Amino acid sequence: MCGIIEAVSTDTKVRPEETTDTSTGDDTPKFFHYVKKNKIAESAVMGTHVVALCGEVFPVTKSAKPGSPVCPDCKKIYEGLRKGE
Repeated sequence: MCGIIEAVSTDTKVRPEETTDTSTGDDTPKFFHYVKKNKIAESAVMGTHVVALCGEVFPVTKSAKPGSPVCPDCKKIYEGLRKGE
């Protein structure tokens, strides 16, 4: 199972063509990522990093609300997983 949470910019993973900054500068996330549900609480409490379906690595700081923007890469991967199960 996957849940959707916000990514905070980190230096843990850097992609040459993309930025890992997912915030808009006013503490509002640009989009949220899919991660394994069982890792969300651990990350929120312990501060450990999670790995999103798209490969983004970050600590959990916020939960998505209905209608929140979702990372297009995570969404594509998640939808592909659901079809195959």
